[in-house]
Amino acid sequence: MDPQQPELLRVCRIGRAQGLKGEVSVQLFTDEPEERFAPGSPLYTKDAEDEYIVEGARTFKHRWYIKFEGVDDRNAAEVLNGTILYGEPWELEEDEFYPKDIVGLEARLASDGRVIGKVVDMIEGAQWLLKIRLAEPVGDESTALVPFVIELVPDVDLDEGYLTIDPPGGLIPGI
Repeated sequence: MDPQQPELLRVCRIGRAQGLKGEVSVQLFTDEPEERFAPGSPLYTKDAEDEYIVEGARTFKHRWYIKFEGVDDRNAAEVLNGTILYGEPWELEEDEFYPKDIVGLEARLASDGRVIGKVVDMIEGAQWLLKIRLAEPVGDESTALVPFVIELVPDVDLDEGYLTIDPPGGLIPGI
């Protein structure tokens, strides 16, 4: 990958072929499918070796279907099944960030500002989870998983390098 190339963000995973004209279903990993799947939008494989240009997109029953330029029949669409596509990052507003920006931040308690550890990973699933390496392990517990929701993580300060956590009792060992 070209060192000048910005880090790409995961947008979707191509699923099954839909119909006979090259359309595919996709599993979304983006909050902005309308923009990512606008006609003419480029998407890339992880290594940015292959580029796919969106020819058209539609939704049906909460599922997205995409037609890429040059993928004109069912056979060509079936070959793409399982391919994960990425897009270039966009400029963010002042209070926005990407999950990768959270990794490395200090985790502090909202109640007293005490440092409890460091964010070592963001785990994606139905709910984003912060994986925090505890500054003071408790027994065999050296990490804690905290749902990344406003109620539990009220403040993120990228400039200062920390986030605050307001955990309910028992969520974080020793807290």
